[in-house]
Amino acid sequence: MRPFMGEDFLLESETARVLYHKFASAMPILDYHCHLSPEEIAKNRRFSNIAEVWLASDHYKWRLMRANGVEEAYITGDAPDREKFRRWTMTLEKAIGNPIYHWSHLELQRYFDYHGVLNADTADEVWQHCNERLQEPGMDARSLIVKSGVTLLCTTDDPADDLRWHRMLREDDTFPVQVLPAFRPEAAMKITDFGFADYMERLGAAAGVAVTDFASLKEALVRRLIFFDSMGCAASDHSSDYAMYEPAKEAEIEEIFGRALSRKPISRTDELKYQTAILLFLAGEYKKLGFVMQLHFGVKRDCDRGRAGKLGPDTGFDCIDTHTPSASLAELLNAMAEGGGLPKTVLYSLNPADNAAIGTVIGCFQDSTCPGKIQQGSAWWFNDSRQGMTDQMTSLANLGLLANFIGMLTDSRSFLSYTRHEYFRRILCSLMGRWVENGEYPWDEERLGGMVKDIAYRNAVRYFGFDLEMPE
Repeated sequence: MRPFMGEDFLLESETARVLYHKFASAMPILDYHCHLSPEEIAKNRRFSNIAEVWLASDHYKWRLMRANGVEEAYITGDAPDREKFRRWTMTLEKAIGNPIYHWSHLELQRYFDYHGVLNADTADEVWQHCNERLQEPGMDARSLIVKSGVTLLCTTDDPADDLRWHRMLREDDTFPVQVLPAFRPEAAMKITDFGFADYMERLGAAAGVAVTDFASLKEALVRRLIFFDSMGCAASDHSSDYAMYEPAKEAEIEEIFGRALSRKPISRTDELKYQTAILLFLAGEYKKLGFVMQLHFGVKRDCDRGRAGKLGPDTGFDCIDTHTPSASLAELLNAMAEGGGLPKTVLYSLNPADNAAIGTVIGCFQDSTCPGKIQQGSAWWFNDSRQGMTDQMTSLANLGLLANFIGMLTDSRSFLSYTRHEYFRRILCSLMGRWVENGEYPWDEERLGGMVKDIAYRNAVRYFGFDLEMPE
C-alpha cells in the first residue's frame, strides 16, 4: 500500500515518476485564467483563519457541504468560522474519490506543512496549526502567489472597470509577479438582464461614448479594448450557456438593442442573435489586437432559483448543460474566419461528452499562425478531477496534438488553488507514462521531458505572447 498522498501520489509507473520529478515539478505556473481579486493582491490581503481562506467564496466546497446535509448558516451564513470549519471537516472525510479531497490535502501540505489527515477527529488540531501559520510572515496574498511559483496571472475584468488595482500593481516593483487584466464583456452580452440598460450607461461613461444604439456600443467596446491593451491585456473571456450561432442583419440587431435599452422584453431567439453579433464583432477586434479569445460554455446556471435568488450567482447552484455544440460552434468559428478574422481561440465545454466534438471542430480551423491556434481548454469546473483531466487529454491526444496543449488554469478565487497545477501535472505525467510503459510511444527522455515542460508552462507563454523568461 502506498503512503497517503506521498511524493509519488498519482504517479503510477517509473516513467511517470521520472517525468514528474525531473521535468514537471519545478516548472513555474502561468495562470492565464483565474478569478482572483486584483484589489486583494494590490492590498496584499491577509487571512485571519483557515475558514476564511477555504470557505468564504468556494462554491465547490459549499456544494459538498449541502450534499452532507449541512445547514446553510454553516455554509454561507453567519455561523462562527470555527463551526463552519468543523462542518467542513465532517464533510471532507466522506469525500473519497473527490478531487477536493486531494486539493485540500495538497494545500495543507504545500502551504501549511501539515502532512496528516484532515477529518472530524483532527479538526481542532488543524484549525490551530493553520491559524498559527497564517499569522507568520510569508502567508499574505502576494507571498502565497510567489510561493506557488506563479510568474504571471490574468484576472477577469469588466470592460467598464477602471483597472485602478492593476495600475497600482503595475507601478509596484516590489512584487515580481505580473498581474494582468482579461477582458470579460459578460455584462454587455446579457441583454435580457434587468440591469442591462443601466450597465450600458456605465460602460458608455467609462468609454466616453453615449451608448444609444448598437453602433455606439461597438465604439465603446473598441475604446475599452484599446485601454485594456494599454494595460497589458492579452486575453478575453466569454461565458455563455452554450455555443450559439444565430446570425442576423445589422438592422435587426439595432432594433433588438433598441428594445433592450427601452427595457422591453427580449425573446430567447433575439437574445441569441444579439450575442452572436457581439461575438462576431469582438472576434475581429481581438484578431486586430492579438488577443486570445476564450469561450466557456455548457453550463446551466442557478438551477435552484429560490436559493440562487437569495444568495446570488456563483453560490453553487449551476450544473452541466447537455446541449451538443459541434454544429453551431463550427458555424460560429467559420463566420469569424470569414468576417473580421478568427483570433487564437480556447474552447471550454463544461460537458465532458463534448470532448470529441470540440477535438474535431478545432481541427477544422488550425492554420500556420501558431501551433495549436485553436485550443481545447483544460478540463474545467466539474471536470477538473483525475478522471475529467485524463479524459480531456486522452481525447485531445486521440484527435489532435497533445504536445501543443496550453495546459492547466485555476479558474479560482482562492490564493491556495495553485496546487491544482501540481495535481494536473501529476495526472499528465501518469497518462504519458502509461503510454510509454505500454509500448505506445518510445522512451525518449529528452523529447518526453520537453513535452511535459511545454504543456506545463512553455506552450502557454508562447501562445499568449507574454514577456516571460522561458525555462529550458
